[in-house]
Amino acid sequence: MASFFSLSFILIFSLYNSFAYANTVPYLDDLLENGNFEQGPKPSNMNKTVIIGKHSLPKWEINSIVEWVSGGPQEGGFYFPIPRGAHAVRLGNEASISQYVKVKPNTIYSLTFGATRTCAQDEVLTVSAGGMSSDLNIQTLYSADGGDTYAWGFKSTSNLVKVTFHNPGTQEDPTCGPLIDHVAIKEMLMATYTKGNLVKNGGFELGPHVFKNFSTGVLVLPLKQDKYSPIPGWMVQFAKPSKYIDSKHFFVPSGNAAVELIGGRETGIAQTIRTIPKQFYNLTFTIGDAQNSCHGTMTVQAFAGKASTQVTFVSNGKGWSKTATFKFQADSIRTTIAFYNPYYHTKIHDFGHMCGPVIDDVSLVHVRK
Repeated sequence: MASFFSLSFILIFSLYNSFAYANTVPYLDDLLENGNFEQGPKPSNMNKTVIIGKHSLPKWEINSIVEWVSGGPQEGGFYFPIPRGAHAVRLGNEASISQYVKVKPNTIYSLTFGATRTCAQDEVLTVSAGGMSSDLNIQTLYSADGGDTYAWGFKSTSNLVKVTFHNPGTQEDPTCGPLIDHVAIKEMLMATYTKGNLVKNGGFELGPHVFKNFSTGVLVLPLKQDKYSPIPGWMVQFAKPSKYIDSKHFFVPSGNAAVELIGGRETGIAQTIRTIPKQFYNLTFTIGDAQNSCHGTMTVQAFAGKASTQVTFVSNGKGWSKTATFKFQADSIRTTIAFYNPYYHTKIHDFGHMCGPVIDDVSLVHVRK
């Protein structure tokens, strides 16, 4: 009996400590400490642009060849685009930067970070946190100005996580590697239903951190690269990312955010919903363009289980939207709704900047036959 009470006391005490600690960690939605790398090493800890010393970069721990660089023309004919600030870090062969972050246990977080390849076509960036990791192939440039921003989600297993960015490559030039110019973290709230809508987070109001001073949107990785989606309730499908956009920097049909399908037939977003077999439902959604000079005839394919519809419109890239609805009969207790863009698009005067139709305000309601 004594051992039972001892065990009970330990369990209660542990739970109390977990709740107490969770209350001391604020809701995170900001840059990591020196996450913009504007605090540089002391001049005595620099060899030209290479950082000397494991702890010489304020708030970060470095390994191998890490450079602290400024934006603009570089020696050797390179040009480093750093659109969000004046400085960034460049990871050489097998180099990494790490930082410990206080978090709430058993909570989903997303990292938002700017990453650009600098000299090799096959550059890879490995991001890890909370015992999870993913290899990010950054050879594809989605924003020609170097403003590519990614989001990656993870679930914390303790009250302290080590966030690491690592370049696993071995290039002929030992300094050659990806550029990282901003890193932020955000706690992901659980997606819930709104009254009369079976879709969670149908307006995409819950999403990753968006940089305030500059944004070309946030690239959200497909499910095979990220188990925990930075857009709660939704998963990105196929091989290419979708783009999370905000109303401050883009045209959004309603609210603060939407999703842009930029990867053509290689990307899509989906959500699985509980339905009643043989019952009828209406799927309603808004499509448009993001007012980002994306032009041409655009098509959105919408699926609800085995049913589908296709909506086409002509975009002038100046911000426009319309709402579409289609009725279907559920054939299972779970129905996956999905949206795809079958074609590739670029900006009118910038063929290196990939873009596409916008999706917003997705709702699913039960209706009579």
